[in-house]
Amino acid sequence: MQTLYTLADNFRGQKALIAAQFSGAKVKVVSDSTGFVFGETNKSSEFTKKFPLGKVPALETAEGEYIFESSAIAYYLASDDLRGKSNVDKAHVIQWISFAESEILPHACALVFPCLGLIQFNKQANEKAKEEIKRIFAALNQHLLTRTYLVGERVTLADISVATNLVQLYQLVLEPSFRDQFPNVNRWFTTLINQSQFKAVLGDVKLCDKAAQFDAKKYAELQGKPEKSPGKPQKGAGDKAEKKEKPAKKEPEPKEEEVDPMDEILAAEPKTKDPFEVFPKGSFIMDEFKRVYSNESEEVSIKYFWEKFDKENYSIWYGEYKYPEELKLTFMSCNLITGMFQRLDKMRKNAFGSVILFGEDHKSTISGIWFWRGPELAFNLSPDWQVDYESYSWTKLNPDDAKTKKMVNEYFSWAGDFDGKKFTEGKIFK
Repeated sequence: MQTLYTLADNFRGQKALIAAQFSGAKVKVVSDSTGFVFGETNKSSEFTKKFPLGKVPALETAEGEYIFESSAIAYYLASDDLRGKSNVDKAHVIQWISFAESEILPHACALVFPCLGLIQFNKQANEKAKEEIKRIFAALNQHLLTRTYLVGERVTLADISVATNLVQLYQLVLEPSFRDQFPNVNRWFTTLINQSQFKAVLGDVKLCDKAAQFDAKKYAELQGKPEKSPGKPQKGAGDKAEKKEKPAKKEPEPKEEEVDPMDEILAAEPKTKDPFEVFPKGSFIMDEFKRVYSNESEEVSIKYFWEKFDKENYSIWYGEYKYPEELKLTFMSCNLITGMFQRLDKMRKNAFGSVILFGEDHKSTISGIWFWRGPELAFNLSPDWQVDYESYSWTKLNPDDAKTKKMVNEYFSWAGDFDGKKFTEGKIFK
């Protein structure tokens, strides 16, 4: 029997369990309702010996093999019918799995997480996410006009992956006035959630009558601090200066947005335990580097970086977007970067990144250089930071390597040959 380590009601784990229901695979579930403690169990030496990244869901097979990443686990537990019969069907199944992770999930989380009190409400991010979800639903609605399922004539992993990423949207955000615009999607979704295999995992899914709102009190409680009195509102992540002035490549100053009353409820960000505290502080002072980077020339700031960089306690990473073929208009790709930055806001104290869009409309790529405190991939330190990172391939760089120094210098200064790629626009996470 397989053993699945997950969190109760986690949509990623649900995807794998629904696949198992359809295929008849026997799975023992170990979750936080049965003694699994996230942040402890998955960090134990016993667990990390099997799953070095400490991520959940994670699957231990009956043969003693270890699999992480929810889509891979669902694929392993699935039957051949779920994976697609023909090569074309198999490719389409993978297409929709990727669509669920890269197109739906980031925007769904931007809308759902504030309702659950996991992140603070940001009006600008909320409105952008709504528009993206509307665009996604329009595409799904057209595809399902003459189809019962996404691929072929039976349920496949494509349906399971897309539907599980939509469940909380339907439960919390997509009120009737929104849903009514997309009858084909609603028909498909309700068909799935009423099948016994879905019900065995999800139970009864009730569609929301009215969109849930940001609950400031709940947010404050989850952060472990009492509610603050209204005061001067904080600016959202999108309002922070991204880059010092640079001729022809400087990002335009963001327009002052209208502040939603909900943003004024908490005068200051409640302080919580920083996941980076598991690593030594080291000698590198992140705030000081950011001050130098923002106010001095690249010649000065990059020299400062290499003189002060603490390679024993900090690490440098290269991240590249996995799905360049899905990037359309450049302004939409820039929004993709900005959305990721907003969802990683609580990493800012101990992380810095320069992410660049290369190319032009319908022919572009995204990649960036990041560094942060600690030797590990930082996104694994908190579930809140795991929305976007799986859409990127990550490579840890050797700070002593000449190639690394060249890349850091180019990405931090937005100048160089970039191995032949054409610079379009850059954004700084700081």
